Amino acid sequence: MQPVNGYLAQWTTNARREVLAGMVGTFALIPEVIAFSYVAGVSPEVGLFASFVIGIAIAIVGGRPGMISGAAGSVALVAASLVHAHGMQYLLAATLLAGAIQVVFGLLGMHVLMRFVSRSVRTGFVNALAILIFSAQVPQMLHVTWHTYAMIALGLVIIYCVPRVTKIIPSPLICIVVLTVISVMWPMPIHVVSDLGALPTGLPHLVLPHVPLTLDTLMIVGPYAVAMAMVGLLESLMTATVVDDMTDTHSDKRMESSGLGIANIAVGLFGGIAGCGMIGQTVGNLRYGGSGRLSTFTAGAFLLLLMVVLHPFVTRVPVAALVAIMIMVSISTFSWASLKELRAHPKVSSFVMLVTVAVVVVTHDLAAGVAVGVLLSGVFFAANVSRFVAVTSSFDEATQTRQYRVSGQVFFASADLFADQFDFRDPAKTIRIDLSRAHFWDVTSVGSLERIIERFSARGHKVIIHGYHDEQHAILAGPSGGMVIES
Repeated sequence: MQPVNGYLAQWTTNARREVLAGMVGTFALIPEVIAFSYVAGVSPEVGLFASFVIGIAIAIVGGRPGMISGAAGSVALVAASLVHAHGMQYLLAATLLAGAIQVVFGLLGMHVLMRFVSRSVRTGFVNALAILIFSAQVPQMLHVTWHTYAMIALGLVIIYCVPRVTKIIPSPLICIVVLTVISVMWPMPIHVVSDLGALPTGLPHLVLPHVPLTLDTLMIVGPYAVAMAMVGLLESLMTATVVDDMTDTHSDKRMESSGLGIANIAVGLFGGIAGCGMIGQTVGNLRYGGSGRLSTFTAGAFLLLLMVVLHPFVTRVPVAALVAIMIMVSISTFSWASLKELRAHPKVSSFVMLVTVAVVVVTHDLAAGVAVGVLLSGVFFAANVSRFVAVTSSFDEATQTRQYRVSGQVFFASADLFADQFDFRDPAKTIRIDLSRAHFWDVTSVGSLERIIERFSARGHKVIIHGYHDEQHAILAGPSGGMVIES
């Protein structure tokens, strides 16, 4: 847990800048949340209310200040088939169960599994997300008049040029206001926010899912809940790690995991869909000075304010303004340095990064890309480490003893290579195997050693094991016929 004074500082430091950055984050949330709601097969207000509740809750109980969370596309993809097959009420039940799973995940400290995600996978995750963010804007630029392109271009000019004059107000916020005023004063054939779908006009209220409390219900929602929980955790923890890297700070991943679970339980109780960290909106928030809890809280609270109090204004915001903001976010999110590093970094690392990007872009599933990247990283690591096991031998004529010296790491990937170094037809009477410079990691490697001992013993050799230590080889079977263990 964080010290109380540190927690309070995350709410009070640079409050004005935090509020303005959070407001920009809100506008960045709107188009994606509405689009993801359609992906999940629910009405826009379900996604918007979910983002409001998650934003408020995660600001209070989350472990990564400055991170924007909401109804995300990766979770929506998982939820879609459940909604289509069983309806909204089962989605609410799955959301509650997913939140509970995430709380348990955090309490058990299982966030440490993120340590197995390499930098190459994280870079691929970020780059793929930048590409997806940009590609999500393409439909808004198809089959439109030149007015839309002109407004997008003007929006980008405002976003990138205004900071050279003043940084008091975030330029994306100025972009939204200016383009909205222009479209109102000079009507033109362009899409506005109200064209994206019906927006809520009231406050969310407490609801409970109307599903039978039976084992059959659990069997229906259970698999979806687990998938939603794991995808949400993966994306949130990946986003938190990226933010850590960008800000040179450390976050409480355990608290973030449990906090996300609490937030999703609250979402389920208020009729929303489960969500998670949203890296595009988070990068935009950081870019404009939002690094504390107040910006996260503002993103959620301002979303409700826009939907309920400023509803008439929001419906008239040109979609072109939102597209311009998201193009900026995608450009900021992409790791351009990684392109130069493709040739400088080891080919294996570059390959893992590119495969991660390709899988995410093709499947539109961040979890799938990360899973493939982690799997490839593990395979390549195991292949590299397996080459470092070495077995040398020498023969003592006087004692008729063949000594094998083993050094390196012996595990499932190197066990066969290790076993191939022994000659079972050796005429020596005694076989001495020196393990003092070796480490056996798993049952596969120890099983390989036991088979070597058995084969030598079966041929009448006396086998001596030297350098055996319980802490290194604890799962090796005790002394047996034909085998002696030396310390």
